[in-house]
Amino acid sequence: MRELLPIEAAPERVLPALRAALSGDGPALLPFPIGTPPHDRLPAQVPRRIAAVIATSGSSGTPKRVALSTDALLASAGATDAALGGPGRWLLALPVHYIAGLQVLTRSIVAGTEPVILAAASFDPVAFARATEELGDVRRYTSLVPAQLAALVAAGEADRGIAAILRSLHTLLIGGQRLDAGLRDRAERLGLRAVRTYGSSETAGGCVYDGVPLGQVKVRIEAGEVLLAGPMLAEEYLDDPDRTQRAFVTQDGLRWYRTGDLGSFDEADGGLLHVQGRRDDVYISGGEKVSLALVEAEARTLAGLEDAHVVAVPSERWGEVPVVVLPDAAPHVELDALRERLTARLGRAAAPDRIVRVSAIPTLNSGKPDRRALRDIAERS
Repeated sequence: MRELLPIEAAPERVLPALRAALSGDGPALLPFPIGTPPHDRLPAQVPRRIAAVIATSGSSGTPKRVALSTDALLASAGATDAALGGPGRWLLALPVHYIAGLQVLTRSIVAGTEPVILAAASFDPVAFARATEELGDVRRYTSLVPAQLAALVAAGEADRGIAAILRSLHTLLIGGQRLDAGLRDRAERLGLRAVRTYGSSETAGGCVYDGVPLGQVKVRIEAGEVLLAGPMLAEEYLDDPDRTQRAFVTQDGLRWYRTGDLGSFDEADGGLLHVQGRRDDVYISGGEKVSLALVEAEARTLAGLEDAHVVAVPSERWGEVPVVVLPDAAPHVELDALRERLTARLGRAAAPDRIVRVSAIPTLNSGKPDRRALRDIAERS
């Protein structure tokens, strides 16, 4: 057994502690958001193989504490290096109490380089560009969420100098939520190499890049659900054996993680994984099952709806109906035209009940949209 150390997620503190945890010389870490230590009781010790415990954001369900072994963290870092063509220097722009941020530190430790740390404040493309230049004459990498990429693309489109600096990044890993095709096209037009990642805390971060499983990662589809296997899988949910048993299963001699995502994977079709959204994001309207992810993706193909978010809310008549939430800054959109388009593409149950506008899309600390808050806003409107 080894000690479990709750640690405030200041990167300068977490980096040396993580280095000690990975080498076996220090306690396992549980990084927590700055100023908000865990309120519930934690075990004093965890199994020796565990190096870090990551609390999930709880954006769409009950928060969990994911216990990751040293081997899982290092396997993930090694697979990323191989996929990107070799180690380099990383720019940290994500909180390190989330797996994507913590793995930027792990990759830096494995590469023997010091990460450049972006100040923990509201994301500023100008500050990001300055930090990028500090990476030096090496392969330059970063990991972002789509909202951060959108801010960088907008800044690069408005300022050629910023665009030139952004192009010096060898790869921008984009994960945490779905990457809109239109945003990716804009990034590519600027000359940026944005790679869409898929994974979670339970897989030590992204383990599928642009639909391709990394290294020893294996994919299978069971009743429409994506299952993942490989050396990067988490050990358990801390102090939650029932949830651990439901999420991690052994089949055909392999240990698999049930992601809760719907998708398809055909090795004959180039071996690409296509993720269609959360299994629990399927709503039922008038007896018809509809994927919120599909409705949102289709809505975003229309002008003015690039920043649309779609949530399902209760309906006395239909059971549930979709509602489109837009920031106030988005252009005017005709509800009737949107209903006609979505009905033609996805059926009657995809037609939104209404459009709700907000001053700003609520987000979690990670930059992901806060879907619980979005649903609350839509229900009250």
